Amino acid sequence: MRRKMFAFAMVGLMAMAGVTGCDDNSGNNAAGGGDAGGGPKIYGNGKGKIGVILPDTASSQRWGTDDPKFLKEAFEAAGVTAIIQNAQGDKAKFASIADSMIAGGVTVLMIVNLDSGSGKTVLDKAKKAGIATIDYDRLTLNGGADYYVSFNNNTVGQMQGQGLVKCLKDKGAKSPLVVDLNGSPTDNNATQFKQGYDAVLQPMFDSGAYIKGPDQSVPEWSNDEAVAIFDQMWTQTKGQIRGVAAANDGLANAAITVLKKNKLNGQVPVTGQDATVQGLQNILAGDQCMTVYKPIKQEAEAAASLAVDLFKGNKIAVQLGRTKDLESGAYVPSYLLRPQLIFTENVKDVVKDGFVERKEVCKDAFEKLCTQNGIN
Repeated sequence: MRRKMFAFAMVGLMAMAGVTGCDDNSGNNAAGGGDAGGGPKIYGNGKGKIGVILPDTASSQRWGTDDPKFLKEAFEAAGVTAIIQNAQGDKAKFASIADSMIAGGVTVLMIVNLDSGSGKTVLDKAKKAGIATIDYDRLTLNGGADYYVSFNNNTVGQMQGQGLVKCLKDKGAKSPLVVDLNGSPTDNNATQFKQGYDAVLQPMFDSGAYIKGPDQSVPEWSNDEAVAIFDQMWTQTKGQIRGVAAANDGLANAAITVLKKNKLNGQVPVTGQDATVQGLQNILAGDQCMTVYKPIKQEAEAAASLAVDLFKGNKIAVQLGRTKDLESGAYVPSYLLRPQLIFTENVKDVVKDGFVERKEVCKDAFEKLCTQNGIN
């Protein structure tokens, strides 16, 4: 009964996901149709295991806590055995985990790549072994995964750009110098985020309303390296930065660290993403302009439901959207969910949704700020 309820709930969720955020909805096919649907030709029979490889625990709290928790809960609800391991940012370890899972008889493999090159190597090995493959959260360029489950990353970037525009307007900024602190150059998600906020900010640069400042990517999403990069930006611009398009909450906090040192935190709007505890606290404190909340539980449940259907050999009843792999030109059957823009006034929505606990966000000095902003 529990499995039936899980499946029923997920059909509704995944139907929504297949409609709300797809890069290309033309020519959709129901999954489970082999070549016609773009999915794997070989389906499971409920034997073996499902393997999941997560990327690291340093770039975002989600990979160490949120995703493994939600994925585990979803697989347990479906009564399926899954192995969930983390590569800790090590490509060699990523490959070793994959080899072990393939040799150990997984019939479905879900990965969050560290970069497309090493991700493709793993996907190629899995496909050669007849294993169904899912790109989770990050598309592996030229990887040829059977499915892709994520959020609409271009929309995430657009929300960051829109958020920064709003915050600069609220500050009454005149011809602000705006810099980009982008994510890892090897992460396709970072490319899509940048495309999104560039689409919003470039017209402002073109019109002369904003001044374009330094624009740099942060290798491996390293928060420590981001501090050094932003400090260099600050020196290069002689402290004239008045807006920061930071690709996630970790990079945002890196910029805020430098702004605090220069006593300008809270005066220079900084964007973010992931709705981390730290990011939400920075927003409540007025040091961060906004974040983007991606309901990771929904993403994990959608991916787990898809993996379970592939594992059991079930036909997937919902219609899929498609995402174009810009490197190979192929279209990958996809579930893309829509994120939510978060400012101070709706931080409470993230807590209410259960994504983070009030006691984590509101501890110590943040208790008063939480009460003032209706976080009960």
